[in-house]
Amino acid sequence: MSRTLQALGRLTRLGKCTRCSALLLAAALLAGPPKLAHAAQLTEYQLKAAFIYNFAVFTEWPADVGTPLNLCILGPDPFGDEINDLQGKAIGNRTLAVLRKTTSQTISGCHIVFITAQAYRNLPRVLDEIRDRPILTVADSEGAAKRGVALNMAVAQNRVTFEASQAAARASRLTLSSKLLRLATEVYQ
Repeated sequence: MSRTLQALGRLTRLGKCTRCSALLLAAALLAGPPKLAHAAQLTEYQLKAAFIYNFAVFTEWPADVGTPLNLCILGPDPFGDEINDLQGKAIGNRTLAVLRKTTSQTISGCHIVFITAQAYRNLPRVLDEIRDRPILTVADSEGAAKRGVALNMAVAQNRVTFEASQAAARASRLTLSSKLLRLATEVYQ
């Protein structure tokens, strides 16, 4: 089992309630390295993978979104094998499936799209491709939330942070939990 899943497991065993466990996990991850056991040993993208999991947990999905929830990495994969540990993880009554995609034309069937820095230069085309579909967009590129990505991660003072775009989530028929939004560094309406 990877260090990412071990850290997730240690934190989620703190409570039996799935939502409570996820909230504890999100709070611990967002609080920064001192709150997370062995966080100094986790890479930036191991932590970002855990954030993506929590983003999915704290997103309300339309009833017509089936299972599994397909998490697509659009562009060259910065996560490596660690993102594979999310394969099969429960999100409510759904599970996650991890897929790697090379172009926006291949993102049909995705429910969560992580837009890599290399794919970010094609952001207008990507957002056009997924317009009005229940797809949670996630990136880690400066200014992404202002440009229409629902959740954008950054690293500040050795901590992973994120900003949220309510408008982007609503346009995709998704609701971001108020618990999640309270942890964002910035929320764009």
